[in-house]
Amino acid sequence: MQLAPLMKGAMIAVRDCMGVKPGERVLVVTDTGKLSIAESFFLALHTLGVDGTMMVMTPRSHHAEEPPDEVRAALLSCDVALLVTTMSLTHTKARMAATEKGARIASMPGITEDMMTVGAMTADYQRVSELSWKVTRILEEGNEVTITTERGTNLRMSIRGRKPGIPPDDGLYREKGRWGNLPAGEAYIAPVEESVEGVAVIDGSMSPLGVLSEPIRLEIVRGKVVRIEGGREAQELARFLENLGDPNAYYVGELGIGTNEKARITGNILEDEKAFRTVHIALGMNLDMGGTIDSKTHNDGIITNPTVTVDGKVIMEKGVFTI
Repeated sequence: MQLAPLMKGAMIAVRDCMGVKPGERVLVVTDTGKLSIAESFFLALHTLGVDGTMMVMTPRSHHAEEPPDEVRAALLSCDVALLVTTMSLTHTKARMAATEKGARIASMPGITEDMMTVGAMTADYQRVSELSWKVTRILEEGNEVTITTERGTNLRMSIRGRKPGIPPDDGLYREKGRWGNLPAGEAYIAPVEESVEGVAVIDGSMSPLGVLSEPIRLEIVRGKVVRIEGGREAQELARFLENLGDPNAYYVGELGIGTNEKARITGNILEDEKAFRTVHIALGMNLDMGGTIDSKTHNDGIITNPTVTVDGKVIMEKGVFTI
């Protein structure tokens, strides 16, 4: 793809989300699988009068694999870093060390040209931030959440004593040391693990499967998935979890609520979990969000058009925010 169509998303990221200013040391880290998108960010920096640096590496073989030493060194000396990569650098020691030194960082694992031209990267991020904070404050003060859908979801969970992600995943990383994903747009919390009860009908997408051709029904007792029903994809999910050999992979570790009007369900979880008119639950690891589940996996399942209540107050009705 030519660079021009990518420039809208690139300018939003550099100007609005990161608040980059002339004189700042800005580093674009990419690999050979994401060159065109990285070049659009580099051109956006040039348009804003910012003298950026771009480093290209071989794609990492898996998420959280450390970048080369040269990239790590550059990360430790920059003010802003844009990580435009095939595999995620979010949970690397290099990213964490750069954050500790005060760098502002946006990690974009698996970002696509489609997201840059018509998808979640073209959103009004001030609006995304305002809504994300509004939902976060409701979760922060809440004790119990219920989720229902016409397709059969009927879940209840306690969030008493749990803190939502603060700041939320709002896409505005303008202060020293702020970091997160782009595209962004969700409020999230780790529910009290064994409080989650009921049925979740996953009808949008499910990682690592992608967009679903038919819903997957999860029966949950004391926070743990005890039955998986549906068609071929339900069987695939069951096999995937079984093959992990990790009992904690069956526990509900996260509740997330999408706040990005431009995000779509595409099968790429980076965008799916931000989609408007959805919530998601994740199975597995939640230590990084204040929970107690230590797992080798974290798999999100998207539920569309839900009705969500917090302490009896409806905050979303059939996918439409009421706040």
